[in-house]
Amino acid sequence: MRLIRYFLLAGIVFLFITTTYAQKKKKKEKQEDVKIDKAVDAVATAVKEKLKDDRKKSPKAFKDLIDTSAISQKGMISVHKMDEKWYFEIPDSLLDKDIMAVTRYAKTAAGGGIFGGEEVNRQMIRWEKGMDHNLLLRSVTVVVASPDSTKPIFQAVKNSNSDPIIGVFEIKAVKKEPGAKSSVIDVTDFFNADNQVFSLSAISKQLLKLTAFKKEASYIEKIRSFPINTEIRTVKTFSVTPQLLSTSPVPSIGQYLPSGLDAGVVTMEMNTSLILLPEKPMRKRIFDSRVGYFANQYAIFGEESQRSDTEVFAVRWRLEPKNAEEAKRQQNGELIEPKKPIVYYIDPATPEKWRKYLKAGVDDWQEAFEKAGWKNAIRGEYWPDNDTTMSLEDARYSVIRYFAADIQNAYGPNVHDPRSGEILESHIGWYHNVMRLLRNWYIIQAGAVDPKARTKKFDDELMGQLVRFVSSHEIGHTLGLRHNMGASSATPVEKLRDKAWIEEHGHTASIMDYARFNYVAQPEDSITNLFPRIGDYDKWAIQWGYSNFMDAKDVKSEKQLLNAMTKEAYKDSRLHFGTEISPYDPRYQTEDLSDNAMKASEYGIKNLKRILPNLIEWSREDGESYKELDEIYNNVIQQYRRYLGHVMKNVGGIYDNPTTYDMEGSTFETVPKTTQKEAVAFLNSQLFKTPTWLLDQNILSKIKPETGVEAIKALQEYALTTLFAGDRAVRLMETGISSKNYTLDDLFSDLETGIWAETKTGKSIDLHRRNLQKVYIEKLVDLLKPGKANVLSVPVGITYGYSTRVVELEKTDLPSVARAHLESLKSSLQPAIAKSTDKITKYHLQDVLQRIKMALDPK
Repeated sequence: MRLIRYFLLAGIVFLFITTTYAQKKKKKEKQEDVKIDKAVDAVATAVKEKLKDDRKKSPKAFKDLIDTSAISQKGMISVHKMDEKWYFEIPDSLLDKDIMAVTRYAKTAAGGGIFGGEEVNRQMIRWEKGMDHNLLLRSVTVVVASPDSTKPIFQAVKNSNSDPIIGVFEIKAVKKEPGAKSSVIDVTDFFNADNQVFSLSAISKQLLKLTAFKKEASYIEKIRSFPINTEIRTVKTFSVTPQLLSTSPVPSIGQYLPSGLDAGVVTMEMNTSLILLPEKPMRKRIFDSRVGYFANQYAIFGEESQRSDTEVFAVRWRLEPKNAEEAKRQQNGELIEPKKPIVYYIDPATPEKWRKYLKAGVDDWQEAFEKAGWKNAIRGEYWPDNDTTMSLEDARYSVIRYFAADIQNAYGPNVHDPRSGEILESHIGWYHNVMRLLRNWYIIQAGAVDPKARTKKFDDELMGQLVRFVSSHEIGHTLGLRHNMGASSATPVEKLRDKAWIEEHGHTASIMDYARFNYVAQPEDSITNLFPRIGDYDKWAIQWGYSNFMDAKDVKSEKQLLNAMTKEAYKDSRLHFGTEISPYDPRYQTEDLSDNAMKASEYGIKNLKRILPNLIEWSREDGESYKELDEIYNNVIQQYRRYLGHVMKNVGGIYDNPTTYDMEGSTFETVPKTTQKEAVAFLNSQLFKTPTWLLDQNILSKIKPETGVEAIKALQEYALTTLFAGDRAVRLMETGISSKNYTLDDLFSDLETGIWAETKTGKSIDLHRRNLQKVYIEKLVDLLKPGKANVLSVPVGITYGYSTRVVELEKTDLPSVARAHLESLKSSLQPAIAKSTDKITKYHLQDVLQRIKMALDPK
C-alpha cells in the first residue's frame, strides 16, 4: 500500500514538473522564434544592401563608360582616353598570357651618363582575373618550371612559385561581342606613379641621387597601341637627395645631375613597351660551353627525373622558313630567306656620314648566316623619317642608337624571352666619343705601318671603316654571341707578318675577340689589311646557333646533332671558343694577338719605339696646348702595359679546354715550363732592364714636370705585385709538384737573375735599378706573412661566374721559399758591397742588406 502511494506521489510530481517544463519550453521557443525572425530580417536586409552595393560596384556596360567623346585606339590592348583619364580594354584572350615590359629613357637630364634610348628596366608580366570584379597585374620571374602540366609535380612547382601582384584594377566596364569579352580598367594613376617594373630601380635612384616621386609634376604623355604591343610614354619627376654640409670627407654613393642641383628636382621621359610574347615559345637550344653564346637558365623538375636539373639555353633570334616547301629546299642545301629577317635601323640622329658604315657593319653578317642556310637573313636599314607609326623607343624595332656623349664606348644588348631565349629586339648604344677611342687605338697599334694613322684627325674613309668594324662587333653581341677572347691565339705569330695569309684569313678568327689591330705587323711586311673582320669562328658560331634542324623531333635530339657538329668543328683550332672570364688561361686575354704573347709583344714594342719619336708631329696643331700629345703618350704607356700583362698571365698559367666525355684530351693543362721561363725572360729584358726608350725627354718636358723615374718604378712594381699575387703562387705550388713544371722557386730564381745581375758583375747600379731592387725586397719580405688568397676558377660547362676557394698562404710553402731567397740574397750582398766602387751603389746595397736582416730576424 505504501509502495502504491509512493508511485502515485511520484507520478503527480512528474506530471507537475513536465507541465511546468513544457510551459517554460514553449515560452523559450517563442522567444527563440522572435530572435530567429529578427536575425533573418537582419540577414535579409544585409543581403539586400549587399546586392544594392554590388549593383553599384558591378562593371557598367561598355557604352555607359566609354562614350563617343573618347579617343580610342585598337590594338593588343585597346586604349581609350576620356578627359584626363586613360583606360585599358583588356580582352579575356590576353589574360594569363606572357607579356614583356621594356622601359627605356626617351629623354634624360644631362650630365648623369644616361641617354635617351637606353634601357631602364625589363620584366615579364601577366594579366589575370581577381576577386570582386578586379583585374590583377603580376610580375613574372622564371626561376623554376615543370615541363608537363598534366603531372602532379607541376602543381608542386606552381605552389613554390607565386608571382608578386604589382597592380589591382577595378573593372569599370565590360564589353561583350560575339565570341569575345573584354574588361575596361582605369590605368591613369598606375602609370602616373613610380612602380619599379615601369620605372627606375632603387639602385638607379641612389646612383642618380633621386628620392621621392613627385606625382603632381608627372603625367602620362601618350599611349599608343599596335597589334602585338602597347607603348606608354610618361614624364616622371623626382626629388633630389638633399646635399649635406660637412667639415670632413663623407662617403657618397652616386652622382648628382646638374639640373637636379639647380632645381632640386629631376624630370625625365620614359617609354614602356608592352610586347605580347609568342603563344608558343621558340624551341630552346641547349647551351654548350664550347660555343660562346649568351644564355638563360632555370631549374626544371621532371616527373621521371631523380633530381632537379638546371636547363641552360642559348639566347638567339627566331629564324623560320616561310613555309614547308621552303623548309624542304633548305634541307636540300639551298639558301632560303627567313619568314621574318633580322633588321637593325640606324638612328636618324646619327651624323649622316657615318650611317652607311654602321649599316655595313650589320650587312657584313649576311655571309655568316649563309653558313646556317639563310640568305638575306639580316640587314641594316635607315630609319624612315616620315613614318609617324614608328617610334625609336618601340621595342618591336631594333635600332643602333646614337648618343651625344663623351663616353668612349659602344655596347650591344638584347631583350629576349626568358622562357626560351628568343631575342625579341635590341637597341645598340653608340656613343659619339667611341671614335676618339678608335683613333687612339689605331694610331698606337697601326701608326708604324699605316701612314693614314699618322695624323691628329683621320679622314672620313679611315674613320668610317673603324666605325664599321665596331658596328659589326656590337651586332655580334645582339645576335647572342659573347666575347671569344681565345680566337686570336689560333693565329701563329709569324702568320701575322704574312701578307698573303692575312688577306685570306685576317689576323684573328673572330671579330668577337678584343683583337683590335695587327700590332705585330712590321713596316717591311707591307701589310695594309690591319682590321679585324667576321672570321671563321663567327661563321661557325652562327651556324651552330641558327641552323634549322627540321629532323630533330625535340630539344634532346637536336642537342645530339649539335654535339656531333661541335666535335667535328673542334678539330680546327680556329673554331674554338675561349671564355672571357678565365683568370688563368693566357690564351684568353683582351687586346692580345697570336699564339705567343712574348714574341707578339716584342714586335709590338718595336713598333711603339718607332711611333714614340713622332708623337709631337702627329699630334701637332698650332695655337693648341700639348694636351693632345699628353693623351697619345699615355696611350703608348697603356699599350706597353698591356703587352706586359699578356706575358705575365703565362706565369702560373693553366690552359682551360672546354671538353666533353666523348672528346679526347684533358680539360686543364699546365702552361709548359719553357713558355713560363720565356715569359720571365721577356720581363727581365723588356721591363726590369730599364725601358729608357719610354723616357723621351723631348716629350716629357712638354707634358710633365717630372722625368719619368716614378712612372718606370710604378710599371715595375705593378709587374712584381702581379707576379707575386697569392692565387698565382698557389697555382705554381700546386702544378709544381711535377718536376716537369715551372715552380715558385723557379720564378724567384729567374727574376733574381735579371733584377740582381749587378751584384754578380760588380757594375754600378743606376737609380731605376736601385728603385726596382728595393721594391723587389719589399715584395719578398711581404711574403713572409702572406695572409690568405682567394683562388678563382671557372667551373666546367657554366655560362658565367667563378668558384672561389680561400687558401691560407702561411700554411703553404710560399713563406718558406720567400725566406730561402731572402737568405740567398743576404749571402750575395755582402761580397757585392765589398766589390762596389760606386758610393751610391754601396749605400744602396748596405741599405737593402739591413732591410733583409731586419725582416729575417726582427728584434
